[in-house]
Formats: sequence, C-alpha cells, structure tokens
Amino acid sequence: MQYIILEIIHYIEADMKLATYIYFTLGMCIFSCNWAIADEKPHNVILFVADGLRPGLINEKNAPAMATLLKNGVRFENSHSIFPTFTMANAASMSSGHLLGDNGIFSNTIFVNFPTKSAANSVTPFIENDSVLGELDSHFAGDYLNEETILAAARKKGLMTAAIGKLGPTLMFDHLARSGDESIIIDDSTGRAGIPLSTELKSQLQALGLPDTAPTRGLNGNSGNSSTPGTTVANTEQQNYFVNVTTRAILPSFKEKGKSFVLVFWSRDPDGSQHNQGDSLNQLMPGINGPTSMAAIKNADTDLAAIQKTVQDLELDSTTDIILVSDHGFSTISKQSKTSPSAKGQYKNVITGQLPPGFLAMDIAHSLGMPLFDPDNQNGLVGPGASLSKGNGLIGADPANPLAIVAANGGSDLIYLPTVNKAVAEKIIHTLSSQDYVSGIFVNDRLGRFAGTLPMSSIGMLGSAVTPTPDIVVNFASFEQTCLDPTTCAVTVSDTLLQQGQGMHGSFSRADTRNTMGAIGPSFKKHYIDPLPASNADLGITIAELLKLPIASKGNLKGRFLSEALPGGFIGKAIKEEVRSTTDQEGHATILIRQRMGEQMYFDVAGYPGRTVGLSAK
Repeated sequence: MQYIILEIIHYIEADMKLATYIYFTLGMCIFSCNWAIADEKPHNVILFVADGLRPGLINEKNAPAMATLLKNGVRFENSHSIFPTFTMANAASMSSGHLLGDNGIFSNTIFVNFPTKSAANSVTPFIENDSVLGELDSHFAGDYLNEETILAAARKKGLMTAAIGKLGPTLMFDHLARSGDESIIIDDSTGRAGIPLSTELKSQLQALGLPDTAPTRGLNGNSGNSSTPGTTVANTEQQNYFVNVTTRAILPSFKEKGKSFVLVFWSRDPDGSQHNQGDSLNQLMPGINGPTSMAAIKNADTDLAAIQKTVQDLELDSTTDIILVSDHGFSTISKQSKTSPSAKGQYKNVITGQLPPGFLAMDIAHSLGMPLFDPDNQNGLVGPGASLSKGNGLIGADPANPLAIVAANGGSDLIYLPTVNKAVAEKIIHTLSSQDYVSGIFVNDRLGRFAGTLPMSSIGMLGSAVTPTPDIVVNFASFEQTCLDPTTCAVTVSDTLLQQGQGMHGSFSRADTRNTMGAIGPSFKKHYIDPLPASNADLGITIAELLKLPIASKGNLKGRFLSEALPGGFIGKAIKEEVRSTTDQEGHATILIRQRMGEQMYFDVAGYPGRTVGLSAK
C-alpha cells in the first residue's frame, strides 16, 4: 500500500505541500489500523518527566539509566519544548496533546482576570499550585484546560491511572479528579492541602511504613538572595518518597489488579536544583553546570532506574512502554542591561546596576508615564526605589482597570491589554524594541501587524483557549558561553526573583526549546534515532494512540502520532521554514525558524539575529 502512496506522490510531486499531506495522513492511517488490529495485549505506559533536563548532559557518567534508555530504545534527536518554554505550559501540552492556543496555559504565571484567593487575591497567580488550579477550573466553566487529558480519558476507559511528583504539573494530567478515589495524585502538598489519598492507598502506605504526607523540599527549596547562595543539595528526600510510593505501593498494586495502567512520574530535579543552585552566586560561571546541578541530574536518573527495575521485577516490562521526556531546556540567568531605566535604580536585595524583579513592567510603566501597581501585594502602588514582589505588574491609573498587565515568568514575559488599543500596543512595542534585553516580539493577531514583530498565530498561541490570551509575548535575549554544546551553557536575561548565575528557562533560544525525549518498550523500535521533529504536544497524542484512548478535541492545534518510532511505522518528511518580520525603526526583525510535518508545527528558535542562542547574527 505504501508503494501506491509513493506513486500518488510521484504524479503530484509538483505540489509538495499536498504530497506531504497525503503521504503523511494515509501512511499514519494505514499504520495505525494495522497496529491496532495486531496488538490486543494489555498495555501500560509510564511517562517519566525529568523537569528541565538538557539532552546534551545525558551520558554514562551523569545519567547512566537515561543514556541506556536512549541507546537501546528510541531517541528523538529533533525534539521540541513548547514556547513559552515553561513547566505548566508544557505539562498542558503533554497532557492534552494540544498547543497553548487551545489549552490556554501560556506560562507558569498568567493573567486570569479574577482575584485568585489561593494566591492572595492576585489576578496574575503562579499556577504551580493545586488550590489555584481548582479555582481556575471553577472560574472557567469547570475546565480551564478546555481539552480532555490522557489520564482522564484512560480513567474513563477503565484503566488504572496515577500521577506522582512535582506540584502543579502532576495534577495537570487529571486536574478534574480531586477526590482521591479516581486517579492517584501525589505531589508536594499530599497530606496537607493537596488532593486526598484514597482509603485503600492510605492503608497500603501504612502497611509499608510509608507516611501519607509528602516531605517538603527541605534545604533544596532554599533559593538564597543577592548576598547568600542558594541550595547546594539535590531534591533527594522528597523524590525518594515519591519513588518509594511508586515502586513499593502503586506499581505492585497495579500489577496485582491485572489491568492496564498509565502512570506519570514528574521529577522536580534537575529543574528545582538548577533554579536554586548556590554554586554560582552572581557569577555566570559555572552557572547551571556546577556540582549541585550535576547531582540533580543524577538524582532524577536514579529515580528512573528504580522505576525501571520495579517494572522488570514485577514482570511488567513486556507490556509496559516507558517514555522519558523533559518539559524544557535550561539556561543560566543574566541580570544585565545597558538600556533599561529600571537597572539604574537602587532596590532592596538587588545588586547595584542589575535588573530588578519586574523590570519589564517597570520599564513599560516608565515609558508610558503611568503608575505601576503590584497585583501580588494587594494592588499596592510601586513607588520610587521599590520593585515588584513577584515581577508582575498592573500599569495604569486604576489597578482595578489597568491599561496593561505584565505576567513575569523568566526567560519570556506576557503582556495583556484588556481593551484593543493599537496606540498603546505600538508604544509598548517601541519600548520593547529599544531594550537590549529583548530578542523578538509576538503580537496577538487581533491588534494587527507591527514592524519588527510576528503574529502569535505563527507560533500556535491563538486557538480555542478559554483563559485570557496574551496580546504581546516578549522573548528575552540569550547568548552562549564557550562549550562544545551551546544548548548546555546558554545564558538568558530573565525576569525573576532568582539571582544572576542561578537557573531559568522560558525563552525562545534553542537551549530552552531543545528538550529530552526518548522511549523504550514493546511498542517502540530498538536502537533507533528518530530524525523527525517531535514535541511535547505529540506525546499526548502518541500515548492516546498507544492506549487506544478516544479523546474528543475542541481545538485544532494538535500534536501528531509519532508513528515512525514504532516497528513498521510510517516515516514522513519535515519541511523547514524561516518566517521573518519586517524591520522596525530600531533596525530589528523577529525571525522564527520552525519545521512542519503536515499541519503540525515545531518551533526551533526565534528572536533578533545575534541575540538568541541558535539564531546567528547573519
């Protein structure tokens, strides 16, 4: 049958877009049908997420279990995080199989347009929080994601389901299952303010001598300040608990019940340790490549090895696929700017001459000549010499009706304009273009086109989302230090409470968009390097296909089934393209490099040439 498809392409090869679409679509269908008929065995999937793991650091020394998985199974060498490259945005894409324009989780901190009680009544809450997520569900018609998740679909089909690990993204995989008797949800807040445990699981933990309250991060949660280094230990205590619950209670219980299951294990390390590491206070070297970060990578690798061993010991390896992925890459933080008005001020806990938290909101307010209010401090006025408590800002005469809202996130920020005002948008864009810390601007299509910017539709950020959609997305500048792999040693200007020399992500540099992705198990090829583009949105679709889960979609910005990674799977072709804006009055143009397979888009890198890692000055 594939020969017939090839003949069709031969006759329409002049229209390459049509040829690619037919080849990809028919091939996927044929493969899916054959595979679905042939495979009637019980089928399990374990998704192991190593938060913030850079693929360039996986080797036999740092991460032997991960290196072995990628060698013996499938390694997706052309993998992609979803931009903005933040945890919750990528958790939403993994869990739903949709891009951000559909699922509406545009970053870790978003504007929600209502006071969130769980976040001190802020309208810009940090959403890595179970209570905040519950409020979002209540406010947005019972489902802020607006798309069904893979765990919810699996649970409805009768599969056993569990999500264990980092607070926020763990619950994202089945955020509507809050009783404890549906999906098993275990995270940082378990036993305190989190999702309750079922009576059955509590009894199991008691019999095993395991507490039913998760430990805190302890010393690993210490981020330090401008004069005191952050943590020098990995997140071992908390993750040991999650692994013990997974390997000693949950997996044996799933085995005993004899039903198919899907389990998500979200390892906070290396992300948490790379953020908070105290190896490089105010220094760019070693940055996120010091001993604490390396210990964090080894910690995540040890957890994966323990889960793999349990799968083998329980004789589940012949029916269980294990997928390894990271939500995003990582960079070292810079707080330097020669152009920012805010960098010229004096602030508490900020090194003189460095950018303060909330510098973007402060610089925009300065340019507009408007007051600035702090949504995370009871909408208090930010006076001279003060910075924003969490970086978020309300700009305008009335904080209840601001002219603009800035949601600060790290390597990129979001700007919301409650009313369509092209004059204000143009002023803000001009302000951004004149700053040396900016590298690329994306604007909501509803505002029209502006020189030097690209539309948000070009990066999959406009769709069927029910949460407020940003109007301007700002990518911050990045540069590489001297090393063999630039994606392991990048530096990014970051709007964050953390210090220069610590770790951050969120930008459109290839260091942040390049994530880890691999798979091993009965469904996947062995010793295979997949050259095709793949993304975190593809994982949701692929897991649904592996488990034969019927999932209805509301939006059209979906990932694809990674069929080429399966024996006999269809191998398509990708088209690489460059999208370039016009040049603005500062001489800047936003450049986007992306790949396409059929209707799916994969975003490599974007920004101003020479200001973003992976985008040369030429």
